[in-house]
Amino acid sequence: MIEEDERSHPFRDSQQDAAATRTLPNTAQTRAPAYRLAFTDAEFLLREELRPVRLQLELLKPQMIMDARGIRSTVVMFGGARIPAPAESDSARTPALAALSRYYEEARKFARAMTERSLESYGAENVICTGGGPGVMEAGNMGASEAGGISIGLSIVLPHEQAPNQYVTPDLCFNFHYFAIRKMHFLMRAKAVTVFPGGFGTMDEMFEALTLIQTGRMQRIPFILFGRDFWNQIINWQALADAGTISPEDLELVRFVESADEAVDIIDSWVLPCP
Repeated sequence: MIEEDERSHPFRDSQQDAAATRTLPNTAQTRAPAYRLAFTDAEFLLREELRPVRLQLELLKPQMIMDARGIRSTVVMFGGARIPAPAESDSARTPALAALSRYYEEARKFARAMTERSLESYGAENVICTGGGPGVMEAGNMGASEAGGISIGLSIVLPHEQAPNQYVTPDLCFNFHYFAIRKMHFLMRAKAVTVFPGGFGTMDEMFEALTLIQTGRMQRIPFILFGRDFWNQIINWQALADAGTISPEDLELVRFVESADEAVDIIDSWVLPCP
């Protein structure tokens, strides 16, 4: 009797043919790169001309995995990889970094609180999403793990990048080559964005997301910055408005908080502003 899947898919699938090529006679012809199946040929897939295909694959793989897990919305946590845990603040490279270690703890508390809400939807909503690295990212994934939930880590290959932190859910720990595709995955499901003190990478992610909201390319969502003093020292927000390079109402796109509880309250009470 023909099985249902055989009636639905009468042709040999790619896995069967890939397996078959591994048992072929070892000849000059079968060893030639030209004979390899295109989708099993890493050398071919890494060619310059195949960049559009790699971009598509890098977009599709995490999307398909998260869809299969039923993840509908995320809470994004951007922040510095160099911010130490409070217990390690004595060894921080600068006194300022040592002082910022309190935001590591707030990140952990925030992620734990949001993951407790995520568990109410069986991990479909409010899933913590970080860059998968150390510092604030580690704190976010740790908080989610402590709550007994899942969390996402979107890592990227860098010359001196460390391995993903140990608290990312293994099945949701992704690795990217293209910054652009990684940034898309940060925001495609984002229900809220939180930004903790950080450096160039954190500011890059923050301003790109703010630009999408400012220009109407992305729906307005809670956009929460931890550490008013830090951010006001780094960025003169009011000067941008005074100079006319942003509109006065653009200042309302961000909210400043100092604690996890404040951030949770903003998300819980969020009402989409009228256009």
